[in-house]
Amino acid sequence: MRNKPPYAISSVDHALQLAALLQHEGPLRVTDAAERLEVSVSTAHRLLAMLVYRDFAEQLPDRRYAPGKLLRPTPLTEAPVALLRRLALPRLRDLVDRTHETANLMVPAGDEVRIIATVECDQLLRVGDRVGRTLPLHLASAGKAILAALPPDEVAALYPDSYESLSRELATIRRRGFAINDQRTEPGLTALGMAVHSPTGPPIAGISLSIPTARFTPTTLPTLTTALTTATTHLETALSTEPPAPE
Repeated sequence: MRNKPPYAISSVDHALQLAALLQHEGPLRVTDAAERLEVSVSTAHRLLAMLVYRDFAEQLPDRRYAPGKLLRPTPLTEAPVALLRRLALPRLRDLVDRTHETANLMVPAGDEVRIIATVECDQLLRVGDRVGRTLPLHLASAGKAILAALPPDEVAALYPDSYESLSRELATIRRRGFAINDQRTEPGLTALGMAVHSPTGPPIAGISLSIPTARFTPTTLPTLTTALTTATTHLETALSTEPPAPE
């Protein structure tokens, strides 16, 4: 039998209960959530808004809330997440210092890419923390850069119906060395991404810069891509010199 912790945090408990309700019972109205949790409607609304922000819930057109991406089965990543996060954070901080834009580390998982680390810039208008979110691999900037580094047959297996058009875009990405996501995953957000290769060659992650579209201009590309290249190269070097994990 499990006893309630002596110093339970009610807001955390309510959020976890609500996530479980969405996963097990499906879409809920705000009033339904308030009734089930025995909290006010305004409290239920704030809890749902936070679950939406972290991809544990999504709002439907009829204004009900349904389970989000993180409550639905998704492929597991094969990337060494803990190691990547530890080695990447100093490089992401350097990248933010050089560009004054928000930087992210992503890993592929099936046909999606998952954000596992974010370092926010300090500008008033900025892209916030996206840790935990998943994005379509073929739309996210870092995801497209990862796809561009994969063998054609692997890309074709993931996207048999759209491979021809996608392969043309991937060829452009390989030629210029980076990918752009211009508001394809979120309005008002433009991102640049590059793939991070493992010591044995294949791509295992990607680094992206998230920029408010209103601030992005083609004239900033050389500065941003140079900084992004430096961060990616430094992370790949760190991965190649990391001692092997003990057996």
